[in-house]
Amino acid sequence: MKAEELKREFLEYTEIERGRAVKTIQNYDHYLSRFFEQMNISFISEITEEKIREFRMWLNRQPGTGSDTMKRRTQNYYLIALRAFLKFLRKRGIEGLSPEKIELAKVPERHLDLISPAELDRLIQSADGTDERGLRDRAILELLFSTGLRVSELCSLDTDLDLSRDSFSIRGKGDKVRVVFLSDVAKDALRAYLRARKDMNEALFVNVPRTKNHKKDPSRLTPRSIELLIKTYAAKAGITKKVTPHVMRHSFATDLLNNGADIRSVQQLLGHASINTTQIYTHVTDAHLAEVHKQFHSRRRS
Repeated sequence: MKAEELKREFLEYTEIERGRAVKTIQNYDHYLSRFFEQMNISFISEITEEKIREFRMWLNRQPGTGSDTMKRRTQNYYLIALRAFLKFLRKRGIEGLSPEKIELAKVPERHLDLISPAELDRLIQSADGTDERGLRDRAILELLFSTGLRVSELCSLDTDLDLSRDSFSIRGKGDKVRVVFLSDVAKDALRAYLRARKDMNEALFVNVPRTKNHKKDPSRLTPRSIELLIKTYAAKAGITKKVTPHVMRHSFATDLLNNGADIRSVQQLLGHASINTTQIYTHVTDAHLAEVHKQFHSRRRS
């Protein structure tokens, strides 16, 4: 059977029946198209272990960022897409290479970008403006740390958020719904911002015009807007590390674990499909345990 036709069916299935995000579909399309093109794949029967090996060699020699070759984590994205495609074929009863034949490359342990609690506090405190823009930015920072939301999830929120409650539901990655929780500080910041709003846009966070005579209706903030906003406040707070919305999500997770939360609960709060994704944070909190051992273990010898 023709590979391109089945690829189209796979992408439609992944989007409609599996509920994957449009960006995920676009990525799968890119990874599979590159494999078909590079390996001259026209029919499913042409996908062989030998072709997979050749493709992996080709990927491993492609340029990455700077002078390095493509990172193994990036190479794995191609392999994950291929494996998902082969699983789809097997589900449809179409003969082809077994998806189990594709093993992912071993990758080095993921490094977390983190800021200290003191830096986090400086970052949030740096949004100290009392106008609508300043109040909006403070609400964004407080909400990110209170909930651990992904930036795309934050941007999707509307003004109908019920601030009389301590929690709300969010539809996140993979179209999965989870509950996140609001601190009193975050609720107060949101109320102050909403009181200052003059527009009728349904989006919770919108562009604030810099001039009073600006007549264009405000639009919903984008993930890129939030990234730039946080970068600006990090500089204002004197933080030289790279600070992104995801760094604040990391801070949310490590704060919970350092204060005694169990890993399963953190997994649910973050909306991770697999506990393995959440496990990365335990390596960070292990450093805290080492300090506890050093300080309190009575049998340590010099």
